[in-house]
Amino acid sequence: MGKHVVKVLEANFVTHDVKRFKVEKPAGYSFIPGQATDVAINKDGWQEKFRPFTFTSVAKQDYLEFMIKIYTDHPGVTNELSKVNAGGELILQEPFGAITYKGPGVFIAAGSGITPFLAILRDLAKSKHAQGNMLLYTNKTSEDVIMGQELQEMLKENFVSIYTRESVVGYLDRHIDRDFLIETINDFSGYFYVCGPDKFVSDIQKLLVNLGANAEYLVIEK
Repeated sequence: MGKHVVKVLEANFVTHDVKRFKVEKPAGYSFIPGQATDVAINKDGWQEKFRPFTFTSVAKQDYLEFMIKIYTDHPGVTNELSKVNAGGELILQEPFGAITYKGPGVFIAAGSGITPFLAILRDLAKSKHAQGNMLLYTNKTSEDVIMGQELQEMLKENFVSIYTRESVVGYLDRHIDRDFLIETINDFSGYFYVCGPDKFVSDIQKLLVNLGANAEYLVIEK
């Protein structure tokens, strides 16, 4: 499996605990929106500690982008990534992943599970095909929303932001449960793209199938 050492071009926080990395794109390197790759830090002691992160850039851009949730409560890879800035180096492997765009549908994301959908929706917006898709995006609070303004601009009224621990005027203060899905989705015959913590994905899968969604039309990471 190929490894590519790339320089970090830009690094900045987009929320209180999500850091964006814009890095060099190796010659001939390509991915399908929704895919991920294993990433390590090119620094002594960290070069073999690969973790999977999703591309958030559009495939045709001349750089690669990741938005990575940083955990500072233990000395792991993301905590170390919090210290990496422009001029630092990362090591990338080859792209992989089962989440790819199949056709118009409903995207359901929790927290940093939005990252594969960001790449897909950005790609669709670039070709003016984002409309016709809906995004249900749940977070604990408004401070946790990743690229909310951009998502709103791309999807307009088809962007539904949900907070589980905060009441904000104009946004929903509840969980994505059976009743919510019935109230929000008119047609369960299309594609559903689901990403987030394992239990969230499993619970949403079961609810969707129970409500009539075709299991073959559920797009999740395997």
